[in-house]
This record gives sequence, structure tokens and C-alpha cells, in this order.
Amino acid sequence: MRRLALAVVIAVALTAPASAQDGRALFGEACSTCHGDDANGIRGTAPTLHGVGRHAADFYLSTGRMPLADPEDEPIRTRPAYTAAQRKALIDYIGSLGGPDIPRVDPAQGSLSEGEQLYASHCAGCHQIVGQGGVVPGGVAPPLQEATATQIAEAVRVGPYLMPKFSERQIDQRQLDSITRYVLSTRHPPDRGGWGIGNIGPIPEGMVAWLLAGAALLIVARLLGERRPT
Repeated sequence: MRRLALAVVIAVALTAPASAQDGRALFGEACSTCHGDDANGIRGTAPTLHGVGRHAADFYLSTGRMPLADPEDEPIRTRPAYTAAQRKALIDYIGSLGGPDIPRVDPAQGSLSEGEQLYASHCAGCHQIVGQGGVVPGGVAPPLQEATATQIAEAVRVGPYLMPKFSERQIDQRQLDSITRYVLSTRHPPDRGGWGIGNIGPIPEGMVAWLLAGAALLIVARLLGERRPT
């Protein structure tokens, strides 16, 4: 019933012209079911949105992680449920409740080598070294191949779901630019060793290599054995 009710709410909201949508009104129609009429949250269902800021609202709405069909679902990247105008209205309303603004990021100002080192230290353990994602206790670390530069920066500052958030004291602006530059570079990584095998990491790639090499050796051994006279 909850999923059906939420689907109806979203469908009604999306049929209205974007210019007629007020952020607070749209929030009341589509978000208050979980977050409460005044965005103070509902215990055991969803947290308060006071103080989360525009950066959190933009991240969750632009990546389609919100709204959830069920509060117990893990928020995953999907197609945004709202138009750009509706997202802006919601972001402006949630931003008016306090909190950080959308971070500015300029990958061109970052260092690729520094970004790789920082990413390896802070991110690769869950997202894999070239951003292909992975599995972590209690959830899934998503692939980063579709994330925009702003969404990458927002994730660092927001710490969505199980991911820890990093303040400017932990990761400053230059480091954030560098991490973003490195993540964007993983879209087309250089395969210096030849076949990239999906860039899924050295251990599975090594297993595939051994499997192929073993199969080739078995074929060669069989061919040589057939040629040997009885």
C-alpha cells in the first residue's frame, strides 16, 4: 500500500506544470509522508531535513535516490522522479531549512596523481580503484561512472547512506577537485596490460588470466598427446 500511495503522489505531482509548483507545496504532496509535514522527520521512518542543506537535497533528487518507494529500501541511483524545475523548487525549500549549499568543484584545477592517491586511501576500499562499485556490509557501494562532477563532490560532503562524509578539514577544496578529476578519468582508463576485462580489479582479472592460461595449456597438452605415437 505504501508503494502504491507513493506512486500516486508522484504521478499527481508530475502532471502539474512546473511553474505552478511551490517547493513547500510539492514537499507536502510527495515528501511529507516520510519526512513529516514540517520536514522534522518521522521517528523510525525518515530523518529530519532541517540543516541537511541544498547539497544533500540536490544529490538525492538529481540521482533519483529520493523519493523511496519504501523507507526501508536502500537508496540507489535511478532516473530522477522530478523535472529540473521541480527539483530546484524542492532544493530551494529544503535549503531554506538551513545547511550547506551545493559545493563548487573544478576538476581541471585538481591534480590527477594526488586525486588517485586520495581516492585509493578514502574511496577504493568500497568503490573499487576505478569506480566500478562493490559490496559492503549492509549495502552496496555504487559504481561512479554516471556521477557528474557536482554529484561526486556532494557525495564526499554529504556521505549518503553508509558512506562517511568528509568535511573541508578532512578533504579541502583542492583535494576535492583532485578526487573528482581522478574519478572522471576512470571513465576511460588506459589498459596498459592489454585487455581490461571490464577494469574490475587485479584479483578477478588475475583469476581470469589464470583460467584462460590453464585452458590454453590443457588444449596444447591434448594436441601434443594426440600426436604422440602409441
